[in-house]
Formats: sequence, structure tokens, C-alpha cells
Amino acid sequence: MDTAATAATAAGRSRTDLIEGLMARFPNVPREAVIKEDLLRGGMAFDDSALSGAGEDGSGEVKPKSYFIFSFDHGTLPELGAAALNRPPEEIVLTGGPYDLRRTVVSVRVNPSSPYRVKPGDDGALGLYLDGVRIADVGLPPMPDYYRHKLANGKSVMEVAPTIQWGYLIYLTVFRVCQYFGAKEECQYCDINHNWRQHKAAGRPYTGVKPVEEVLEALEIIDRYDTAKTSTAYTLTGGAVTSHIGGKDEADFYGQYAKAIEERFPGRWIGKVVAQALPKADVQRFHDYGAQIYHPNFEVWDRRLFELYCPGKERYVGRDEWHRRILDSAEVFGPSNVIPNFVAGVEMAEPFGFTTVDEAIASTREGLDFFMSHGVVPRFTTWCPEPTTPLGKANPEGAPLEYHIRLLETYQDALDTHGLSSPPGYGPPGAGRAVFSVSSFMDSMPLPDDASEAAVPART
Repeated sequence: MDTAATAATAAGRSRTDLIEGLMARFPNVPREAVIKEDLLRGGMAFDDSALSGAGEDGSGEVKPKSYFIFSFDHGTLPELGAAALNRPPEEIVLTGGPYDLRRTVVSVRVNPSSPYRVKPGDDGALGLYLDGVRIADVGLPPMPDYYRHKLANGKSVMEVAPTIQWGYLIYLTVFRVCQYFGAKEECQYCDINHNWRQHKAAGRPYTGVKPVEEVLEALEIIDRYDTAKTSTAYTLTGGAVTSHIGGKDEADFYGQYAKAIEERFPGRWIGKVVAQALPKADVQRFHDYGAQIYHPNFEVWDRRLFELYCPGKERYVGRDEWHRRILDSAEVFGPSNVIPNFVAGVEMAEPFGFTTVDEAIASTREGLDFFMSHGVVPRFTTWCPEPTTPLGKANPEGAPLEYHIRLLETYQDALDTHGLSSPPGYGPPGAGRAVFSVSSFMDSMPLPDDASEAAVPART
């Protein structure tokens, strides 16, 4: 075996020892979540034959990665090789293998140097390999019928209204850039603006501001061809609006889409809005426009790290006011319908983050207790260290896997302490049932007594 292959095998063996050690140390965390978190933080590689073979026009049999808001990759498009030209799948589903994995949906984050590799076995069936060992069978998302139909202007449904979470969520990034711009304003882990630039540079369609009528037309196609009603929720989101877009402030800009969707498709989907933490009067407009769930993301709990990592948000709003607005919004939507996200892992990013897992977990737990004591249940996205961001460039390996596994245990303990359960609008909870693909917090929830998802509470 050559030196490079020997090194790769040694690294893979080390990774196998790591995940099996954490499975043994944290038996209350589903084994599926250990592997899923490792894939989300470090990415996966693909054999060329395992790529989707699909295009923008809905051709092919596999749903391709849509790049719905961020790149969620460990390289730029020019660095990804075949994966940039022949798209990988949007997600994969893992089952079986030596760990007897229950059905686990994982968002695809491409990393050509990852020790995890998706490739066909001798029998031609796809598997996930680590250290040369097949650790899971891999299923690919089928191309949905609605992706095979175009809007009247020729745009694809995938460009205007892509679906993720195995078809559960329609992701409407209606503003593809952020008005927090430049090193002194952009969040230090966020590549939304670079993702826009790289897709435009590659000549890919990537609409900056999606007209309301295009969104409605795409939703009509989804509603018509999604005969199984798999799509259950939509998210309205995009970059922050610090001034105006088309004469509208942030609440009216995003709110106009919610209003149009709810008028055209009353009750068809659970409507969610991801926006800044806005003043209560603006939040009331979101509610009045018909949104059911509000995500005013708090990003990172620690005060010093918030100021360093979110300089635009600190400058325009400030951490304390941001948190006050989140609690105020619970008076409008009801606490259970306010679900702020944080980016799990940036707490440990060098050179400013915590240097021990204990410190990082203690800080994050403080934030969970703060919000949960008010009935607000945060959720989190596992940090992908995209290389064009300052934190991604300085921390290509992301946060330690132990941090992510302990966070899952801490998160569940916080829910139990405050007598709360999984937030609405994220699909079914529990290992083998969850579809939320960008972290394992839903996979780690206890299986409910029945098979139904928690209902969205009535609007306040």
C-alpha cells in the first residue's frame, strides 16, 4: 500500500475508533446521531458514479443538491471537481450496516478529503464507507415529479422553490444575499454572499430576489404534483434587510410572501419565517400576514462571541436587544411557535472560541435554559466550516465531535428540565423517523407514544 493510502487508512481507523468510543460513552444518544453529526460537521466524499446525474431541468432519477441558501460544502465549486459539474444528491438516507442504523436522513455536505465515502459496492448498491468498511446502506432521494415541470418563464421549480428534508420542507430563499456585507458586518461563519457569487460566476441560475408570482407559480406546481402531500411546511428566508428592498422593510418584504401564499393556499402548509429579531410591531405584521412560526435566530449564546461573530447584528441591534425581541415575539406567536436557531460548533472556533468542550457546553446550556425558561425552544444547525468564511478558513475541521454529541445530550436534558418537547414544524421526532437533515436534534428526541408529529399550536 502506498504512503497516501496508508495515511488515509490510519485516519479512517482513528475516525472509526472515535465514533465507536462516543457511542459507548453516550449510550443515551442514538448511534445514528453520532454518525450523522460527524457527517454534518466534516462532510462526505462521493465516487463519481454516486453523484446524482441530475440537472436543473429535472432530468435524472435522483433529486440533486439545490444549494438552497448556503453552500454547505467544504470547498468552493471550482475545488469540488466532478461534484461541481455533476451534482451530488440533496440528501442521503442511511440504514443498516454493522451499527444496525435506523433510517437516518443526512444533508449532503461535500468534502472530497472526507474519510467517509459514498460509493457502490461489489453488488452495485451504494454504501457509506469508513476505513474501507461499509458502515451503512445509502438511499438517494428520488427526483420529485414537480421538479420535472418548469414555470412559464422557463425557470425550474428547484431554482424557485426547492424542497429538503426528504420533501417535507419547501425552502423559499426569496432574497439570496445579505445586506450585512463585508468583514465588518457579515456573520463570520456565514457564506450566503459568497454562495451567491460562486453560483453566478459558474453561470448557474440563482435568482437574487424571487418575485412573489414566481413563488406562487412554483408552489402551484408542487401542490399539483405532490399528490402524497409529502411537503408539509415552507420556510421563508434570505439575507438580513437593514434598509429596504423594493421600498419594503424586512417585515413587509418577507411578509408579502406569507400573505400571498396563505391567500392562495390557505392551510396547505405550515408557514415559517426566518428573519432577524425584529421589534414587536414588525413581528405582529408577520403574524397578521399569516406566518405560523417565527425563527429569530440567536446564532451563538456567549456575549463576547456574539459580538465577534455577528458584528452586523451587534452593530444594528445588539445582543441584549436581540434577546428581548425574541421574548417579545413569544407574546405575538406564542412561546412554542418562536424557535430561534443557533449554529452549533462555532462556540469552539479558533482563535476566539472556548478551548474545552466543558466550557462550550456550559455556555450553550446557559442559553438553552434562558430561552426554555420562557417556554421558547431553540433548535440548532450543525456548523459546516465553509472555507470562504473567516471561521471556516481558520477551522477546517470544525468543532470536536464530542461537543456535538454532548450537545445532543444537554439539549434533551434541558427540555426535560423545563418540561418541554420538540418544536412544531420539523416533522416527526425520534431515531428512524426524523427527517430534519441539518442536525440530529430531532433524531435524538424520544420516540413519541403515537406516530403523529406534534401539532402546531393555535395562533395567539
